[in-house]
Amino acid sequence: MFFSTILKKNQYFCTVIEVEICTPSRQSAEAAKLGGAYRIELCRDLACGGLTPCDEDIEYCVRTLHLRTHVLVRPRAGNFYYTSDEVDAILHTIDRCRQLGAAAVVIGFLDYYGRIDVALTRRAVEIASPMEVTFHRAFDEAHQQPLDALQAVVESGCTRLLTSGQQPTALQGADTIRQLVESTHHFPLSSSHLKILAGSGVTPANVKDLIARTRVAEVHGSCKITLPDGTVQTDAKQVSNLLQATQEF
Repeated sequence: MFFSTILKKNQYFCTVIEVEICTPSRQSAEAAKLGGAYRIELCRDLACGGLTPCDEDIEYCVRTLHLRTHVLVRPRAGNFYYTSDEVDAILHTIDRCRQLGAAAVVIGFLDYYGRIDVALTRRAVEIASPMEVTFHRAFDEAHQQPLDALQAVVESGCTRLLTSGQQPTALQGADTIRQLVESTHHFPLSSSHLKILAGSGVTPANVKDLIARTRVAEVHGSCKITLPDGTVQTDAKQVSNLLQATQEF
């Protein structure tokens, strides 16, 4: 965990900031660990928004790298309205992630009308238990007002929500993210402990401003570079800088 104290409206507030690094391969996971990360979102094919990684990579990150591994479960690129066969495959993958020792799964379901599919998400949460469940940026594509979509995610039983505030980047959506954070404070403790995870375009240069504007306690960044062959990979130095930025006053 990483501590950050931020000056806002002439008052200090202290919060513990957790940093999640998005890693599209086992090599990226190794780089994230080298940079000081302890928590990753593991996926593959980041160029299309990320897809489910293979079992071998999940097991490697959990049992060899000893990273807190949150696994993206997304069988294909495109929208988040799935066929029954795709749903069955997703639920099977969630169960497999639990068996492999993942700490969490990252999922997102929309219905035919583009709204958060509460019933299907709740079913996935039940299968995932005792893993945590993050509802991913399908939220940012939902055809709902942000607070209505938030209520749907709460009703589904998810642990956290990854969002850019329904904007291309988290900084652009900072005002909406702040609304979401503040709204979670008004939910009864018996109904939700939902955490808001701000992601998209998060960098060492802007993360302090993002935290100050949104009051999030968790941030998500890819810290990526593009290699000469076109491969996208996590950069250990950027990871280190991002972690350092969350500790500075």
